[in-house]
Amino acid sequence: MNEDIESSMALLGVAILILVIIIFLAIAFYVIKNIGHLVINAIVGLITLFIVNFFHLMQYAGKPDIGYDWITVIICALAGLPGAILLIILGLLGITL
Repeated sequence: MNEDIESSMALLGVAILILVIIIFLAIAFYVIKNIGHLVINAIVGLITLFIVNFFHLMQYAGKPDIGYDWITVIICALAGLPGAILLIILGLLGITL
């Protein structure tokens, strides 16, 4: 009886491991398939942040420029253009990161 339980637990463990590997491979395939879009979006977000600061566009609204610190660069790099727009909106509302 114990051998049946042990073998079924081992089989369940193998099935879970195979499922985790399939999920990991699906996520990796999705990222590799869309890596070009993600990189372009990140570059556009960082360029947008640079242009806003270079031309001091925030000062037209009476707000200081968005600083280049690690959190703003990470937000622009990961979220791209929507992240840069979010930082601009937060800056206009007076919320700094």
